[in-house]
Amino acid sequence: MAEYSKTMTSNASGEKAVPTVKQGFRIIDLCYIALSAALITVCAWITIPASVSFTMQTFAVFLSSYLLGGRRSLLAVLVYILLGAVGVPVFSGMKGGLTALLGPTGGYIVGFIFIALFMWAFELFAKGRRWVTALSMLPGLLICYAFGTVWFVQVYVGEDGSRMGYGAALGVCVLPFIIPDLLKAALAIAIGSNKALRRAVNNS
Repeated sequence: MAEYSKTMTSNASGEKAVPTVKQGFRIIDLCYIALSAALITVCAWITIPASVSFTMQTFAVFLSSYLLGGRRSLLAVLVYILLGAVGVPVFSGMKGGLTALLGPTGGYIVGFIFIALFMWAFELFAKGRRWVTALSMLPGLLICYAFGTVWFVQVYVGEDGSRMGYGAALGVCVLPFIIPDLLKAALAIAIGSNKALRRAVNNS
């Protein structure tokens, strides 16, 4: 467990700042990471009825990365995945455990890591330009799709023992979700661009 620093820094006005963790995380950062992991969990439980039903997990990952930054978002995704791996029912349908994570669609869950990584990488070069960070959602999502589809094809076995090719897997696991995922990205950008919200997060 990380050790907390024994001293507290002061800002220009002489007020005491939040105590920091030796690894570079403030206590508030750890709180945001925990809250983001909780948000991903709640969004995984929300199913939006449509011709092909979908959850709001991707929206939570987009919003976390856009609002909190790639580093904190990446850790939130890792916490979320680890919680699911040890059996906490954080996945869609309130499922948990290695069986759920390593199942046919588990690659798309692991793929959230790539979304956070890509947004973090773009963030480092964006130099404050929010539109660059927003655009990074697209390549991250594409890599998530690609990784999850390869995983699905390798793991999926039908009840009759049949396998599924990449074309069929894309038709089942990706194509129906492209428009919903783009809408989730747009919603995350809209919410994450709120000045009052960004000010509250960045100044805390």
